[in-house]
Amino acid sequence: MSHWLYKNKVLDEAPEGYFGFVYSITNNDTGKQYIGRKYFGSTRRVKVKGKTRRKVVRKDSNWKEYTGSSKELNQDIKQLGKLHFKFIILILGKTKGQVNYLEENLHHRFHVASNELFYNDCIGPRRFGNVKIDIDTKQIIKEIVG
Repeated sequence: MSHWLYKNKVLDEAPEGYFGFVYSITNNDTGKQYIGRKYFGSTRRVKVKGKTRRKVVRKDSNWKEYTGSSKELNQDIKQLGKLHFKFIILILGKTKGQVNYLEENLHHRFHVASNELFYNDCIGPRRFGNVKIDIDTKQIIKEIVG
């Protein structure tokens, strides 16, 4: 059974026509959050011997059990248990690009990499995975943003 809530209801099946979702996981004890994305599945094109067209193979992801990619978040979930966290689907995306855009947009809007209220330690991990923001830079960002 899924632990994901969408519009205050448990989402057990991937909705028709959607590729994935952007989510928030909140630690009920501290209020600390993680914003991420998850795809409902994947598609691959596999060569078939003797054929010119490739066969499309669809595979469901582990989205129903997924708990984010943050090591710190997963350590807290392991230590405290899932019941101490709220797993909320913020928005569904119809395409892979839309899901990626929505996630990164929220990362920027909430300044997740520089805000101690978030488990996130980087924005746009596909391109900026090695960018870590030091304490001095975080303080400057706080002063600019307010």
